[in-house]
Amino acid sequence: MYRTGPGRQRLYGRRREIDQLERVLVRIRTGQSQVLVLRGDAGIGKTALLDHMARRAAGCHVARATGVEPEMELAFAGLHQLCAPFLDRLGRLPPPQRDALCMVFGLRDGTMPNRFLVGLAVLNLLSDAAEDRPLLCLVDDAQWLDQASADTLAFVARRLLAESVALIFATRETGEDRALRGLPELNVLGLNDVDALAVLRTALHGPLDQSVLDEIAAEARGNPLALLELPRGRTAAEIAFGFGPPSTLPLVTRMEQEFLRQLATLPEETRRLLLVAAVEPVGDPILLWQAAGQLGIEADAATSAEAAGLIEIAARVRFRHPLLRSVVFRAASAADLLAVHGALAKSPDLDPDRRAWHCAQSSPGPDEEIAAELERSADRARARGGIAAAAAFLERAATLTPSPDRRVERALTAAQAKLRAGEFDQASELLVAAESGPSNDLLRARVTLLRAQVTFASDRSGEAPGLLLSAAERLESLDVALARQTYLDAFTAAMFAGRLTTGPGMAEVAHAVRRAPARLPRGKSDLLLEGLAVLSTEGYAAATPLGRRALQAFRTEDIAGEDELRLLWIASIAAADMWDDDSWHALSTRHVTLARDSGALAELPLALNSRIVAVTFTGDLATAAALVEEARAVGEATGIDVAPYGALVHAAWLGRERQARDLIDSTLKEVVHRGEGIGVTVAQWARALLLNGLGRHDEALAPAQQASEFPLELAASNWGLVELVESAARSGETGVAADALDRLVRMTTATGAHWALGVEARSRALLSVDDTADELYRRAIDQLGRSRATVELARAHLLYGEWLLHEGRRSDARTHLHVAHNQFTAMGAEAFGERARRALMVSGETAPGRAPDPWQELTGQEAEIARLAAARRTNSEIGAQLFLSPRTVEWHLGKIFAKLGVSSRRELYNALPGDMRESALS
Repeated sequence: MYRTGPGRQRLYGRRREIDQLERVLVRIRTGQSQVLVLRGDAGIGKTALLDHMARRAAGCHVARATGVEPEMELAFAGLHQLCAPFLDRLGRLPPPQRDALCMVFGLRDGTMPNRFLVGLAVLNLLSDAAEDRPLLCLVDDAQWLDQASADTLAFVARRLLAESVALIFATRETGEDRALRGLPELNVLGLNDVDALAVLRTALHGPLDQSVLDEIAAEARGNPLALLELPRGRTAAEIAFGFGPPSTLPLVTRMEQEFLRQLATLPEETRRLLLVAAVEPVGDPILLWQAAGQLGIEADAATSAEAAGLIEIAARVRFRHPLLRSVVFRAASAADLLAVHGALAKSPDLDPDRRAWHCAQSSPGPDEEIAAELERSADRARARGGIAAAAAFLERAATLTPSPDRRVERALTAAQAKLRAGEFDQASELLVAAESGPSNDLLRARVTLLRAQVTFASDRSGEAPGLLLSAAERLESLDVALARQTYLDAFTAAMFAGRLTTGPGMAEVAHAVRRAPARLPRGKSDLLLEGLAVLSTEGYAAATPLGRRALQAFRTEDIAGEDELRLLWIASIAAADMWDDDSWHALSTRHVTLARDSGALAELPLALNSRIVAVTFTGDLATAAALVEEARAVGEATGIDVAPYGALVHAAWLGRERQARDLIDSTLKEVVHRGEGIGVTVAQWARALLLNGLGRHDEALAPAQQASEFPLELAASNWGLVELVESAARSGETGVAADALDRLVRMTTATGAHWALGVEARSRALLSVDDTADELYRRAIDQLGRSRATVELARAHLLYGEWLLHEGRRSDARTHLHVAHNQFTAMGAEAFGERARRALMVSGETAPGRAPDPWQELTGQEAEIARLAAARRTNSEIGAQLFLSPRTVEWHLGKIFAKLGVSSRRELYNALPGDMRESALS
């Protein structure tokens, strides 16, 4: 704890904390970034440690922000505090990032910026500010930051690396700062006995019995604020004889009571002035005195509060400690709070949103005019990306709405905003309120729908499909378009839940869709919905014509808005399920591009997962690896939790057993816990694929059976059949293989795609002999050569070569085994490549192993940065795609150049593996 006096300042104890904070300063002065969360009880000394850092930061920029409880509902208020000193640098940011910050800070109007674009803009703004000298950012009382600021700063904290920026948060152990969880922490504990007594002696004067000092110190439990505040205002006799029996109240409560005792000694007018200061979150003395004037409070009301050291009114209004401000705020009567909010609302210098909030807090009952103004504030907050703030405005607007039906409407809109903000519990509470009020059938159906959406968003368990299906059926007679959209959502939920559903699955959704009235004219989403319904009830032969029309519509027509963008994922999966590799390539590419360009990062993880698998089937494993890294970066930066399906498939084709096995095991555990049956299918297919690639067909049999046992878990279940035919045929389980082949043929024949027919012919060949097998292998190579499925083509050459070798046709076998070995080696499919090499050795011919590849020394992130740099992307463009600052990109490039032995981007392009060059320039 600092004690101040003429010309001196001293911090007692805290050697451990000071050493760590000093290391932070050393590191940012040497070009490294640092993040630290100081976590501890109220009054434990976190603010003093931040002050210590500010004093020690000679030669550094210092920026500060403080969370304020009454301002938690105002979007980006805390972020604006921190960034305000650097707003003159906005022009140095790329235009999309500059525009995003201007929007959220209310400097211009426009459409809502993506919150991750805002985060990237702040990252680059702070990085730019640190170019001339290191930057120290100190955020106090982070538990009271508005949610938009907390989320943005947490995003920035997770992306800092080489920017000479330190971001230090101080927060209580409240559980209200979920955005900061997982960042490096330093727990600030109480002072030891020696330092506690030293602090206590600075607060007390005159000789005191040691036993009394020990008793006071014991009650304070090493908390510096308690050591200073508990004795304050006590008489000499009270101190000399101790404080009486030990209190059983928590220490923070004791300190709050001490502050209340001090407040009770002040004149009533002074207490009301302190309440105005506590409610007015900006700390603006002009607003303080304007509101005080409305309440008839004279200027001399501040004298006794300042004399007691409770508050300082200068350029800013500051309380002695944030806990004191909280005590003043919470101790006020409802009538006093109404009056103070009402006075603040009349300030001529107040912005519209703060005025609306104060008006709402000063309203004793329903008021449509105020509710409407809150709704307008919610629109402004939403336009700035402040979804949590918009939800708060709407929630209060619903409370103040006189009309019952209008109140339900606003409660639903607020719940929708809470859902988008990730506040699932609060959304559910608003839905309870909406259900309790009178409403029409459509409103009740919308409540049901929103409850289902909350369930699916918060926990993709087997409960969501049934809830969405129920909502869709209720909407059929009320809003056909919304009902059709909800049926598609039910299909998506049922697909995720798969075998782990606890209620209706895809078949039940399909039957409901086929009973429902059709919408005319049918758009692309209607065609997709009907195609999925027919597929799930009648099979591929009946569904293929309708599915092709739907896929063509999605490939050629415009994608309007977030809802249609979201449908591209299920359209891509439908394309893969129908073996339509051209449509899958087009739709997965379009989904990723639109999600990136529009900033729809909630869509990007799913889009990337689909694209990774599509690219992996083409054999471009290097580009797939770069997309895996991008998906990892998006997930890490955004906190969006999507199982790594793309990474799983990519790892299985790479064939590095230990890495793939570990990822498969961890993913399988994760998806079972989450109730995602589709994840079980993908994980078991990946395991069977890996083991078949390693030539361990008997081990591949069981996971292949598990992967293929639920045919309505689209696409991956089909591919599981392919693995089952090979593993069973090579393990002597011909009956199992024949049954799997029959199931496979029913779909491949119906679709007629080159990919499907090629896989079918290869699978038939595994169960055939003599000339029939020979012809089928040749047909498989021909058909797969016309598809994008290059990995399957190489595999057809491998299986044909192995069969020829078994037939004693060594010369013919070597031809196909060489093709397979060369293709797998070029791809980096190590297990299948090694299997081809072993077969070549059996044929009497050797094949070289894969030459050492310096690209293998790069991390996934470095490989993606290298690819983008070779594609002539600027550091700023690379950073925008991977959520890094240009300075961090430059730092990574230095490491990449050293590992690859190059010195320029042109040399970097020439060093690219052959299969990455085309993708680098695409």
